[in-house]
Amino acid sequence: MYFILFLSIIITMGSQLYINLMYGKTKKILSSTGKTGYDVARSILDSNGLKDVKVIENSGVLTDHYDPRNKTVSLSSDIYKNSSLASVSVAAHECGHAIQDKDGYVFLRFRSLIVPFVNIASKLGYVVIMISLFTSLFKLLWIGIFMELFILFFQIITLPVEFNASSRALKQIKDLGIVSNDEKKMCKKMLKAAALTYVASVFAAILEIVRLVLIARERDR
Repeated sequence: MYFILFLSIIITMGSQLYINLMYGKTKKILSSTGKTGYDVARSILDSNGLKDVKVIENSGVLTDHYDPRNKTVSLSSDIYKNSSLASVSVAAHECGHAIQDKDGYVFLRFRSLIVPFVNIASKLGYVVIMISLFTSLFKLLWIGIFMELFILFFQIITLPVEFNASSRALKQIKDLGIVSNDEKKMCKKMLKAAALTYVASVFAAILEIVRLVLIARERDR
């Protein structure tokens, strides 16, 4: 069980290290067109008939996201203001989600539908697990495991959403001539690194569930 926990930590830390390294590398390379993340987002959205989708700046690092509820692409300050390949990649990726929303991409719609339930499960899951471990009420542990399975299901649904958004982003970057061919290769690497963090999250979640199941089975003996 300790090995499983250690492996889970290594996978999570390794994926974060990889995305941070790629982000740091592409952040230093400026786009030949000089377009900022905002410019890229606005260009992609407008060319796809999404002029009603807003592009706003938010705080934090890599806190970028698309909100289908209010049709808003939120870009972190570095991405919003700078013209690096990291800015181009991330901004295009988030616009990929907006295009998915417009096209009625089924996985995005389904993911958005279950988000409220996932939020509840993520808040209560570990509370139930900790209560069961501290009070020896190990029947509760199975309830916590079920909640973790629901979160895992959400993470698995997220994979095609993220990979598809990156695919759409690269197509837009190419079709609109936002970067050169060599720069596109770097954008692809950046988007691949970002996608791998979601894959790592799935594996880490699976390992955590296996660990909890082993604990539950041991306590049931």
